[in-house]
Amino acid sequence: MFIRIFCWSLLAWALSGAARAQMGVSESVSRIVLSSALTVEADEVSFPGHLLARTVSLPDVWAQARPDSRGPVWYRLNLNLPTPVPNSLALWIERACGHLDVQVNGQSLGVTGPLREPFAPLCNQGQLINLPSALLLEGSNTLDIKLVGRPLDSVGSAERAAGLSAVVVDHSRRLKLLAEAQRVGISGSALAATAGLMFLGAFLVVQGWQHRRESHLGYFGGLMIALGLIESPRWLPEWTRNGVVMELMLAGLWALATWAAVQFLLRHADREKNWANWVLPLQCLAMPLSLALLGSQHLNLGLRIWSVIFALELLAAVAIHLMYLRGTSTRSFWTMCAVIGLLVAGSLGTWVGFQADLPWLNAAAHLVAPVVLGLLGLRLVQQRRRALESAEASRMLLEQRVSEVKADIEANYRQLSDLRVTQVTDRERKRIAADLHDDLGAKLLTIVHTSESERISTLAREALEEMRLSVRGLTGKPVRLEDALGDWRAEVISRLGQASIEAVWTMPTESLPQTLPARAFVQTTRILREAVNNIIKHSGASQCAVRCQVAEGDFQLVIQDNGKGIAEVVDGRLDRGHGLSSMKGRAKQLQGQCLVESGPGYGTVIRLTVPLETAAQTA
Repeated sequence: MFIRIFCWSLLAWALSGAARAQMGVSESVSRIVLSSALTVEADEVSFPGHLLARTVSLPDVWAQARPDSRGPVWYRLNLNLPTPVPNSLALWIERACGHLDVQVNGQSLGVTGPLREPFAPLCNQGQLINLPSALLLEGSNTLDIKLVGRPLDSVGSAERAAGLSAVVVDHSRRLKLLAEAQRVGISGSALAATAGLMFLGAFLVVQGWQHRRESHLGYFGGLMIALGLIESPRWLPEWTRNGVVMELMLAGLWALATWAAVQFLLRHADREKNWANWVLPLQCLAMPLSLALLGSQHLNLGLRIWSVIFALELLAAVAIHLMYLRGTSTRSFWTMCAVIGLLVAGSLGTWVGFQADLPWLNAAAHLVAPVVLGLLGLRLVQQRRRALESAEASRMLLEQRVSEVKADIEANYRQLSDLRVTQVTDRERKRIAADLHDDLGAKLLTIVHTSESERISTLAREALEEMRLSVRGLTGKPVRLEDALGDWRAEVISRLGQASIEAVWTMPTESLPQTLPARAFVQTTRILREAVNNIIKHSGASQCAVRCQVAEGDFQLVIQDNGKGIAEVVDGRLDRGHGLSSMKGRAKQLQGQCLVESGPGYGTVIRLTVPLETAAQTA
């Protein structure tokens, strides 16, 4: 919408230029420019010819030529028409900033608005008035114009003081084209700039309200809305019909704009001042009240005083803001300097355009502030978007790091829990081992030495050996593999020898630095004892070979006899009754395996494999 209106505005300016060129080239003979007039200050219904008149050149700007005049002012112009009188003539007054009563040869053509207070002057649009052919004479015609407007003392800006520009007489169709081009060009461009400014300002106000930490965005949006309302009379000239009320409202908007600008500069620089939070709002109330007390005749004086106060406040805020940017971001510092320079240049262009009677320069200069502030607002929105993206990336990174830390904490907690369980288990094992050794061990040892029955003594001695093995496993002390092999060799050879079975023990000759955890030592010992028990009781073997080795991190034990083997018909019964399943279960607890190979007349081979590292972890 904003771009569309802007394009139409450019087209209107082009049409305006084409209309001007056409008037100056194709039919310049009918174009008459009246730039001199007789003037009299009088409030009468017709030109007061009995009063002393003076000659002035048009444009006659009251703010410059008659700053103390209260009006109304009559202008008498001499219009010479060729023979015959052209049809469809009209007159065009580009600027009057007031209401007109136009008379031709003593006949009134009508008025453009009320000629008494209260009224709001029309300063931003020209006046097109048709000249009836019946009232025009060949040769000399008298054109009287009564202008009712506001003097300089009664307006806030010299641009809104009354004045009469040069009067152009030409064919009405070309003047209509010129009037339409000016209306669309000036009003359309002002509407586009103001609409875009206020829309973006409203967006920033909402952002600043929702995110209080970015309140500077809200104040900048308020500044844009206030400036848009100040510019609104350029495209909405009759938004109030009381000129005094309009001037007070515009003055109040300047106070709001100053409040918003100072707060934006301070808060964007992280230099929020407590005094500004209550002085600036009170200032917005005090300014219109003071102007109302001064009265409409001293309005301009009051506004000048307040303008000096506003300028000093803005200069102080700008200095603080630039000092902050210079210490934080060189790019932002020079960007803000460029913005301030463009705003100052726009203000100077407005003043020069008014003083030199260059409406196109005045209109273009009025667009500088909306365009520059709009671009600055877009840059603030872009900076906020980038800040949000950076904050979102930081938030995601923080969440990732929190997740990692949480996982580490949970892992450490599990380790501590496992360690605590291990410590408690170790203490309990040691307590049980001590109780077994001190109580049960002592009683079994008493039975061994005092029993008169050889059988009871033997059973007590076996139970004592099993208890000692269990106690050794409960204490948790690791056993060197070489020491374990030595104990196993002595026990196996002794038991097999007692059963008249030849034992052949084979083990590595090199040193074995590995250790067996207590649990692995106990379980392996019981597997080995169960295997020897089966050989003695069931195999009928005359020889048993035991081979031990360490290969690829595993402890390997092979027990082979030359007995009658395990018959298939009783394989299941032997598995249940002679502990083969128990041997396999113990090996599985150590993450190893126990394989049994047997056949009638073949003998039995038991292969035990225990991973040393897994056995250590299982313990």
